[in-house]
Amino acid sequence: MRGSSLLSSFLPVIAVTGLAAVLAGCGPADSSQPEPDKVRPVLARPVAFEPRIGERSLVGIIQARVESDLGFRVQGKVARRLVNVGDVVHQGDALATLDEVDLGLQVEQAEAERGAALAAREQAEAEFRRAERLSKDGWATASTLDTRRAALEEAKGRLARAERALDLARNASSYAVLRADAEGVVTSTAVEPGQVVQPGFAAIRLARTAEKEAVVAVPETFVERARASKAVVTLWSDPNAHYAATLRELSPAADPATRTYLAKFTMPTAGADVQLGMTATVTLTEPNAGRVVRLPFTALVDQGKGPFVWTVDPAGKLAAKQVTVAAYEAKDVLVTSGLADGDRVVLIGAQKLDAGVAVRAVDRFSF
Repeated sequence: MRGSSLLSSFLPVIAVTGLAAVLAGCGPADSSQPEPDKVRPVLARPVAFEPRIGERSLVGIIQARVESDLGFRVQGKVARRLVNVGDVVHQGDALATLDEVDLGLQVEQAEAERGAALAAREQAEAEFRRAERLSKDGWATASTLDTRRAALEEAKGRLARAERALDLARNASSYAVLRADAEGVVTSTAVEPGQVVQPGFAAIRLARTAEKEAVVAVPETFVERARASKAVVTLWSDPNAHYAATLRELSPAADPATRTYLAKFTMPTAGADVQLGMTATVTLTEPNAGRVVRLPFTALVDQGKGPFVWTVDPAGKLAAKQVTVAAYEAKDVLVTSGLADGDRVVLIGAQKLDAGVAVRAVDRFSF
């Protein structure tokens, strides 16, 4: 009995001690050590500066800088076509001719009108001289002299008009022969003998070979670099030959289908071995490329005060670092300053972080 009473006297003490221990376990944890289940893993890797790739190769084709459609300047029936596609022609060479019968008749008509105008002027001059002599002797009035003078001026005007008409007729007759206006190669023909053509109809297309250029499609992320880069053209048919090139034209608008900009690089040293239509590679070398850090787009954050990235120290503490972006490429962001070699940068999910979040850097996610 005495032992049971002693045990009953200690039961309240044991109960109070146990309750205190339970309450102590439910108290607030140390705020300096985050709970393991609340630490967010982030994909972060150390970065390092590397030389920026200063070259970019683009595939294009060789074209003539000037390619024009040549046509007759007068209406007529095609008598002969003297060239075919691929023929090399020189300046002044005949390409096609028209039937010259009607044009010859027009020249003869203009010559006859000029002869009549010339005879009329000579007669008017004789009558004016006669009236002038009679007026000096007092046998003709002043009004008669004025009439003869006006007739002479009118005859001179008719003769001048007839001479201009004859020149036009002769020019029209010369236009019956379509000639090359420069050295080049025929790339297209659109007329055949017997065909009646109107003035200005594109009869033959001529590509001038005096100056050639390489035409390429430039991605929109490379447009500004293409303006300042040095260009060298190589041919697929002869990779050992290199041709210096200069950007002559860059389209102001992107192609709606490919989202690229058409660029034309002129090749002043290209010779006869560089033929039209050849496939070429245009290598663009950017001067003073420098060193950059390549990061994915998901690592960059911009909240209106400039771009920055999150870095993680070994203790899992986040730090925001402002960076300078040199360029945005197809998949990467090129950073030139703001980071140091070895900084562990958060690569994915940077937009959902803030300085108070506890993180744990991992090199890869495992699922």
